[in-house]
Amino acid sequence: MYLQEQIEELYTKDISSANREHAQRIFSEFIFFLNRGEIRAAEKVHGKWKAHAWVKQGILLGFRLGEVQDVSLSASFRFFDKDTYRLKRLSLSDEVRLVPGGSSIRDGAYVAHGVVCMPPMYINVGAYVDEGTMIDSHSLIGSCAQVGKRVHIGSAAQIGGVLEPIGALPVIIEDDVFIGGNSGVYDGTIVKRGAVIGAGVVLTGSTRVYDVVDQKIYRRQGDDILVIPERAVVVPGTRPLATEWARTHQLSVSAPVIIKYRDATTDASTSLEELLR
Repeated sequence: MYLQEQIEELYTKDISSANREHAQRIFSEFIFFLNRGEIRAAEKVHGKWKAHAWVKQGILLGFRLGEVQDVSLSASFRFFDKDTYRLKRLSLSDEVRLVPGGSSIRDGAYVAHGVVCMPPMYINVGAYVDEGTMIDSHSLIGSCAQVGKRVHIGSAAQIGGVLEPIGALPVIIEDDVFIGGNSGVYDGTIVKRGAVIGAGVVLTGSTRVYDVVDQKIYRRQGDDILVIPERAVVVPGTRPLATEWARTHQLSVSAPVIIKYRDATTDASTSLEELLR
């Protein structure tokens, strides 16, 4: 692939000594396809999620090529950022509902038809947000995060990205997932299709998730990442600390719990409200 080869070559060079006009042209082509969702930081290959290191290299190349400029909207709304990463240009034909009130979508993010963005929210470069997803107020979609179809991202939820390390898988939220308010998904965690992450649940690379239905413990081991199973309903929980001193002081730590697997009742309570669309 020509574009991949060019990005990989430019990434290894000292930008100050590279042909800047050529590098800018390659980066502009790269951003064009990234905005259209035709290249992605990660995608499913033969049923397994795989990170594309060269796409992350292209995003990082943009930061090296860019210069900080005044991108203020007015004298009252002052902003300064890299000229390679301005706000994403949307039009009515994109069929994205971007409600007024302080939201931003950075250039190089893919936002599909039917996505609803409630203010204020932010989508960072390299993110992929698929059709029919709702991003509620005060939510963040981080760099390179991959969000599927018909996902609900609740108020103040944080979806981490993982731009670096280059080869690391970003956070993956598959189709029909419900992410509750004030929750967070980080460190390349995969939330499989139809799962429900309850309000206040935090999932990281070091999190242990306790499945009381199947009596399993889900966690990252070695180079693997944390994977939340399909249709699992995860709620906040705690587990006691085992040391004598901790027992004396009745200390415990947070421990997300899979309390059940999604059923008709759960589907009804987590369905997106079509009237909002």
